[in-house]
Amino acid sequence: MNFRAFAARFALVVSCGLMAATPATAQFWQCAPYARTISGIDIHGNANTWWSQAAGHYARGHAPKAGAVLAFASTGRMRLGHVAMVSEVVSDREVLLTHANWSRPGRIETDVRAVDVSEAGDWSLVKVWYGPNGGLGTSVYPTKGFIYSDRATDTDTDTDSNSVDTDETKAPLAPVTMASLDISDDIRF
Repeated sequence: MNFRAFAARFALVVSCGLMAATPATAQFWQCAPYARTISGIDIHGNANTWWSQAAGHYARGHAPKAGAVLAFASTGRMRLGHVAMVSEVVSDREVLLTHANWSRPGRIETDVRAVDVSEAGDWSLVKVWYGPNGGLGTSVYPTKGFIYSDRATDTDTDTDSNSVDTDETKAPLAPVTMASLDISDDIRF
């Protein structure tokens, strides 16, 4: 076997080994499955369907609350909408969000700033921290409102109230288990 054939086989073996190890060590998250995992709100499907799916099952409203999921409306640039969990309420016009697939494809971002920029203060328009800018992005996004982890009562709590429950300003994250694999000592050729 000549050197070129050996090098080609070696490269093939290494690339196969890396492809087999990558899924175990890396996780690519979409916003909806990640929001469901960390918030405990059991809604499935694209983010743009969460608001309507929550009706009658989960309380909804327009006031931020730790642990709630902020449902973003569909836009031309964000056809499937977006969902993000409120990890902390900073004020009635500012929250910290924990979400996936926003600044960088498939990546998780924790405690990033989101600001209500709507004239009415009803969280219908927001600006969200964007990693590549290192601050609030330049875009304004329409939202539907907050989906609370509380089960809905006979009447939907879809109100215009902007009160903030100060006893619950920091949401605990649901436990997330991800597989990992350390192959650094096990590679042998």
